[in-house]
Amino acid sequence: MLTLHNYFRSSTSTRLRAALNLKGLDYDYRPVSLLKAEQKAPGFLARNPAGLVPVLELGDGTCLTQSLAIIEYLDETHPEPPLLPADALGRARVRGLAYMIACEVHPLNNLRVLQFIASQYGADDAGKAAWFRHWVAETFGALETTLAASPETGIFCHGDTPGLADLCLYAQVWNNRRFDVDQSGYPTINRIFEALDGIEAFSRAAPPAQPDAV
Repeated sequence: MLTLHNYFRSSTSTRLRAALNLKGLDYDYRPVSLLKAEQKAPGFLARNPAGLVPVLELGDGTCLTQSLAIIEYLDETHPEPPLLPADALGRARVRGLAYMIACEVHPLNNLRVLQFIASQYGADDAGKAAWFRHWVAETFGALETTLAASPETGIFCHGDTPGLADLCLYAQVWNNRRFDVDQSGYPTINRIFEALDGIEAFSRAAPPAQPDAV
């Protein structure tokens, strides 16, 4: 039995939930409230000393961390449906798209960063939202251009089946909604998001659908 320690609103948790759903894998959902700092509790730190969600706990007690590493583990151990293309160039493209979000947007906009700029620099809610929107725009403009111009883009980020890049895109757009990001300049991203949201594996992974959603 898999146990997923995660937070409903965490984009890294959302992308992993969608991956688990796509793979048809059942898991025990364990909520970890970041706002209540439950990720800093000794029991959670024993699973991930970094104090970050998500953590996927395997049946033997092994704990896996970092959502992209976990997703690739799932793809290797449960190869159907595949989340990465069969060809090396395709895999490089999909990873590149995924990393644009996971490595360029998310690290600057996660909760602990927003809390830090509030506590250290006095950013209020408006200031935190402006920070968030700035770093989304820095990457989403380039992501939109890349997706719109590439013949490899299909219904989804790469062809007509969802994969690693789509997991990241879907989760990030949900976060963008929380901060009222203007998505009007990203028609290709919006089209892909809507196609993903029509798939049950994704919609069941969305933040509002989780048991700890508030």
